[in-house]
Amino acid sequence: MPKESVKRIGICADHGGFELKEKIKPFLIQNQFRSVDFGANILDSTDDYPDVVIPLAKAVAVGEVFRGIAICGSGVGACIAANKVLGVRAALITEHFSAHQGVEDDNMNLICLGGRITGSASAEELVLAFLNAKFIGAERHVRRLQKIQKLEHK
Repeated sequence: MPKESVKRIGICADHGGFELKEKIKPFLIQNQFRSVDFGANILDSTDDYPDVVIPLAKAVAVGEVFRGIAICGSGVGACIAANKVLGVRAALITEHFSAHQGVEDDNMNLICLGGRITGSASAEELVLAFLNAKFIGAERHVRRLQKIQKLEHK
């Protein structure tokens, strides 16, 4: 696969998701994606998820990476933090349907996972469904996203 066609996928985790992040990175490479690690780089039980999630979310918002994967203990904190960044549409995903439907209908660009609640095999399935999904762009979906974007620009 030519280097230009390999999609860059941002990934990050705090201590609660560090182990899962380290398992997902080689999985991304095996599936023809390039992993861009936003940290944490070491397991540190005192780190804070916003310190890694916000830089990832900003990179997703400006297109530095195609999509993002943020992992904390439950996934909730990562999701809350990511959605504070203008242009990010993040969701905590725990099952296959929402992993692809969130992209297809809602143009989700960042998936959040719980490192303490999602096993690595499930995480791989969810990540692949998320990364391979495409926004359908139906009129009703675009209309709904435009309503959300109006809120972001108030």
